Amino acid sequence: MHPGAFAETTPDKAAVVMDDGRTLTYAELDAASNRLAHLLRAAGLTVGDHIAFVLENRPEVFVVAWAAQRAGLYYTACSTRLGVDELQYIVNDCGARVLVASASTLGTASQVEAPAVQLRLAVDGEAEGWKPLDAALAAQPTTPVDDEAEGSDMLYSSGTTGRPKGVKPPLPEGPFPQMSAIGTLAIALFGMGQDSVYLSPAPLYHAAPLRFSMAVHRVGATVVVMERFDPEAFLALVERHRVTFTQVVPTMFVRLLKLPDEVRDRYDVSSLSAVVHAAAPCPVEAKERMIAWWGPIIHEYYAGTEGNGFVYCTSEQWMAHKGTVGTSLLGPVHILDEDGAEVPVGRTGTVYFEAGGFEYHHDPEKTAGSRDPQGRGWTTLGDVGYLDEEGYLYLTDRKAYMIISGGVNIYPQEAENALALHPKVADVAVFGIPDDEMGEAVHAVVQPADGVAATDALARELIAYCRDRLAHYKCPRTVAFRPELPRHPTGKLYKRLLRDEYWSTAPTPGP
Repeated sequence: MHPGAFAETTPDKAAVVMDDGRTLTYAELDAASNRLAHLLRAAGLTVGDHIAFVLENRPEVFVVAWAAQRAGLYYTACSTRLGVDELQYIVNDCGARVLVASASTLGTASQVEAPAVQLRLAVDGEAEGWKPLDAALAAQPTTPVDDEAEGSDMLYSSGTTGRPKGVKPPLPEGPFPQMSAIGTLAIALFGMGQDSVYLSPAPLYHAAPLRFSMAVHRVGATVVVMERFDPEAFLALVERHRVTFTQVVPTMFVRLLKLPDEVRDRYDVSSLSAVVHAAAPCPVEAKERMIAWWGPIIHEYYAGTEGNGFVYCTSEQWMAHKGTVGTSLLGPVHILDEDGAEVPVGRTGTVYFEAGGFEYHHDPEKTAGSRDPQGRGWTTLGDVGYLDEEGYLYLTDRKAYMIISGGVNIYPQEAENALALHPKVADVAVFGIPDDEMGEAVHAVVQPADGVAATDALARELIAYCRDRLAHYKCPRTVAFRPELPRHPTGKLYKRLLRDEYWSTAPTPGP
């Protein structure tokens, strides 16, 4: 149930393998996390206190996380892409008393002003006021702290629609150790066990990669970590390590499918027994092609950092209900209109979960905004969708991105899904921009594929391509090009940043 158990039974087994070959065994992970837990106790931290870290994908992420997890502390993993003000906001908002950084993040982390932080640890690199982690741990014992208790992550949303929101769950009750909820699901749904080899291709500061990887350690399996996702390197790692289990986001599927056939055929991926995807709606064509390539081993779920619901489907269920994200495993799902009334089957509305309340840390207004208007305690992540007659949920888009053009509601995810598979498109965002006549007009910002020129002819081609697949009113009327879109490494698009540019500065398009 935690690395210490496997340090005794399989001490030399790899707990972590990096894509460059660096390895952390269970014995090493157990010893280092125990040392850090003692150091945190020596610094005065007790059960319920808080630490934060800003680290790229590297083995030490797990040393820090497991030290906090087994010392009964809250730990916040911060994005390495944050600026000083953004990082400072999170570190202060969560009340961290310890901050951990690496050479690549010290430049930003050193500028963070956080009065509650009493200890700053540098995994590598040097900066004034920071203690080298290795030296600080050397004098600490490798045995567990006397008062081991289950801690918890406290993670922040990525802030695509405003300031990041922290989700602080209650600490687990009962004796240490305990299996996590994610671990229980991974065992039951995805067949995770001690012989699994899990490939984590996304940043570990994001909820799902971190939680799934920690769950893998609770069963004594191995986590293979990519520093950053590359589609061919992903396939090579599956073959090299005989990976059995992985979690991806739909943009990774799209990039894998855009590899030349000879590259995709070069690698043996037959070891895969479960591939999980989440975080964003997946284009139907992309998922059809992935199932045809890898077989019916692809699982999908819809959930959030908030932990207020879990919707799930197998490949077989999805093939019978193409486009669904599944059915709820944690109580009923409700689709509500603006007044909080339930809408009929097949009609679109805001998705609410009946199970699992949560609170946004230090933000009662945002917490209240997540509750249903009629006060039944149901909660939403802000997504829009509908249910079919069998209770399968289909996501349409986030409510914040709905376009109202001439009084008609348009959800841009459909156009994004259509354009994402065009061979000349590397990435795409669709949103509404000001229009004098219609209120809003559908607009696309496209990152062309490598070697493709951003031309007026390409814009016309993409609009026509979309119109061949969707009703014309759902398709972009205009297309702009960017060398790169502001996408989070986890796959989430910072569409708000693009949309805000147009609403504050762009001229309205013609009719």
